[in-house]
Amino acid sequence: MDLPKDIRLVYSTDKDTTLDSEQPEASPPQGDGIVRITRQTKGRKGKGVSIIDGLALKQDALKKLCSELKKKCGCGGTVVDFCIELQTQDREKVKILLEKKGFSVKLAGG
Repeated sequence: MDLPKDIRLVYSTDKDTTLDSEQPEASPPQGDGIVRITRQTKGRKGKGVSIIDGLALKQDALKKLCSELKKKCGCGGTVVDFCIELQTQDREKVKILLEKKGFSVKLAGG
């Protein structure tokens, strides 16, 4: 079943139709090799969040690292757009944990 380019397939019973969810995984952005940990409260009702950016890891490796950091810090967190967001303001502890893993880490921002 061939569809024009400007029409997006929403549902099909055909077995050979490729949907948008089957696209290949995006590659991680390549940075300068330095992992930066920033603190952010904007849009979070005053709650502090540590954002870890600059990890050149694939999505599944980021999720595994995020899970490990959450357990060691005793907090929640998630992976969003190749960044790890941890619900903690203790950036020093996160820095020490990442340095033990072999990453070059800097604390960025205030």
